[in-house]
Amino acid sequence: MSREWMLEDAGATTRLGAAIAPRLAPGEAVLLYGPLGMGKSTLARGLIRAMTRPDEDVPSPTFTLVQFYESAPPVAHFDLYRLTRPEEAAEIGLDEALDEGCAVIEWPERLGDDPAAWLGPDRLTVTLAEQGEGRLATVSGAGAWEAKLKDLHV
Repeated sequence: MSREWMLEDAGATTRLGAAIAPRLAPGEAVLLYGPLGMGKSTLARGLIRAMTRPDEDVPSPTFTLVQFYESAPPVAHFDLYRLTRPEEAAEIGLDEALDEGCAVIEWPERLGDDPAAWLGPDRLTVTLAEQGEGRLATVSGAGAWEAKLKDLHV
């Protein structure tokens, strides 16, 4: 199942992230696809702030590769843009993050041809694309997210 939302601005992108947050469970991943500047970090920031607190400092982990946040469940924010090999994801703690909580992953295509092999069955995929003045978010779910996606409202 997939759904689409038109995101007219950064606020709408943030709201989509906040709507996803309360549905995340341990072991689940949110995969964020789209070219540079499409709003992946904005969506991740909205999701993480909804899980932690509204004023949480949520920098893009472009250089650190991963940021961990205390919430229920714990959430890790990965930016895989700088990975050169899929195996590096294990080195920066992707497996542990999913064992203990959930993960938001920018640039999941860096996990190789089959990101699902790294992630388990329950994941949400968000693809952001330019659409006029805003962004089109195409959201699809696998595993538990097939049912959760039906109830997702932005």
